[in-house]
Amino acid sequence: MAGLVKIIVIGNVGTDPEMRYTPQGTPVTTFRLAATRVFNSPDGTRQEETEWFTVLAWRRLAEQVSQYLTKGRRAYVEGRLRSRSWVGNDGQTRYVNEIWADRVIFLDRPTAEAPAAEETPEESPSPNDLPF
Repeated sequence: MAGLVKIIVIGNVGTDPEMRYTPQGTPVTTFRLAATRVFNSPDGTRQEETEWFTVLAWRRLAEQVSQYLTKGRRAYVEGRLRSRSWVGNDGQTRYVNEIWADRVIFLDRPTAEAPAAEETPEESPSPNDLPF
């Protein structure tokens, strides 16, 4: 039986996207996305809670995100949640959760030049393609 790992986040871009290339020449763009949830606490006061996400976009989607998305813009990101770990220079194991984007929609200041950016899930690279 097949499973499903999918995440959808709407938020504000917190860092300008940074595009790099894997050793095989595949473009990958990374940026941070902040999503704020507003809710009422049990005592009735309004609360805000912000979650930060690291987003990776690959290939054509990486190029579009790098070209059109900037810090402060609103974006819809749809993709799959990936977890990975590595050993840092200090010998400590580090863990990170990332969204590998299949689709990014730019939600503000739309222009004819900057349509929604999409990539089919079949084009996603393997974890060995990571440039970092």
